[in-house]
Amino acid sequence: MKLSKYLPRARRARFGAVSVTTLAALFSTGLLIALVSGAQAAATSVPLGTADSFVVLAGAGITNTGPTTLNGDLGTFPTTSISGTGTLTVTGANHAGDAVTQGAKTDLVTAYNTAAGEGPTTPIVADLGGQNLTPGVYNSASSIGLTGTLTLNAGGDPSAVFVFQAGSSLTTASASEINLVNGAQTCNVFWQVGSSATLGTNSRFRGSILALTSITATTGATIEGRLLARNGAVTLDTNTITKSTCAGVTATTATSTTTTATSTTTIASTTTSATASKTTATAKKAAAAKKAAAAKKAAAAKKAAAAKKAAAATSAVARETLRRAAFTG
Repeated sequence: MKLSKYLPRARRARFGAVSVTTLAALFSTGLLIALVSGAQAAATSVPLGTADSFVVLAGAGITNTGPTTLNGDLGTFPTTSISGTGTLTVTGANHAGDAVTQGAKTDLVTAYNTAAGEGPTTPIVADLGGQNLTPGVYNSASSIGLTGTLTLNAGGDPSAVFVFQAGSSLTTASASEINLVNGAQTCNVFWQVGSSATLGTNSRFRGSILALTSITATTGATIEGRLLARNGAVTLDTNTITKSTCAGVTATTATSTTTTATSTTTIASTTTSATASKTTATAKKAAAAKKAAAAKKAAAAKKAAAAKKAAAATSAVARETLRRAAFTG
């Protein structure tokens, strides 16, 4: 049945116009949702190559003031100067400007370009403080600022990746911090910075910074991740920097599940074998009992036949005795 058959021409026209408008609105909304979802789903981990073992890597030297602890490697090339080493504690290796550092610098260029090329992106339109972000690629054509607390929510996926792209600088305020929730891991957070990065006093930062120019960690800033500067210097002041490492949660769970399944199969097989053996033993026992009963019955029949035969013989003897007695008398 055609609806147009029962609608006046004017109403049909209005209905058609409304339908087109509604469909257009729905299409636009769906497209927007698809774009946002695509941006969040597109983020992939940035391969650092040999730069992965470094917590500080520079191009124009490293300067330190105050007691700083580096839980990982450090190096700088082509400028190889490192000052303030007397108050610098390094639990990794100080590669200075050796071949390892040079290889890491080459890999850093590749990693930087990879991070800068990820997309599609979600625009950053305000300071990141107070925001709760899901996995994805976030981009600012100019600078990125962080005042207060930024929360990165992995939604229960420990492999979720967060990539932040700054056209120019990255600046975090004093006492600012980044919290990771619902499985988010520091090893999967990357900050690609088009110029330089500055981390505020006593701030708590998470993620690997890949800066085109320089990186400055001010007094008391704590970093879980890496400070990797392509061309400029890295400046430290009473900091603690710890290299992030991903925990293999998914792989461990899969292994445990497989082991459990194998154990269950073994137990089931053992139970089946035991049941089969028990059934066979019962059958053998029943057959033996049946055979014994038959033998007993045969023996009884044989004994009865012998008794009957003996009784018949006795009866015959008695008759003969009576006959003879009668004849004699």
